[in-house]
Amino acid sequence: MTTSNDTTATAVVACPFCQTLNRVALGRLDDRPTCGECRKPLLLDRPLKATDASFEAIIQGASVPVVVDFYADWCGPCRLMAPTLDQFASDRAGSVLVVKLDTDASPATPSRFGIRGIPTLLVFSGGKEVARHVGVAPLHELARIVDGATSAG
Repeated sequence: MTTSNDTTATAVVACPFCQTLNRVALGRLDDRPTCGECRKPLLLDRPLKATDASFEAIIQGASVPVVVDFYADWCGPCRLMAPTLDQFASDRAGSVLVVKLDTDASPATPSRFGIRGIPTLLVFSGGKEVARHVGVAPLHELARIVDGATSAG
């Protein structure tokens, strides 16, 4: 697993088991962080789930770029995008946080950001949207979008 070179890099993530928000030191992912509430593992080498309730804390609590995939389970292109996001999250663990938000289960956040089609990827840096891509993107394009958006700021 790759970890951030920045030992001060942190992110706020929701535990996939109990939904408790946890602050994680991204430079220490090799230490295998666990949830402060239920003690189960927090695996940041894969996309993490977000909801309307946790979204703001996650994007505001990250000192690294956050890629948010707005998707739905029934969406064919969203299913095509999933393996690419899995690979990107694994490749960039510790330096980029990859988050998925189900637009059917959490409709307020997509509405707030004017999401009209899925999959839509938003990139946040410092809690602010810095890039947007609608549709399926191959791995190299996803990397270009994230790297271009975060190096420009």
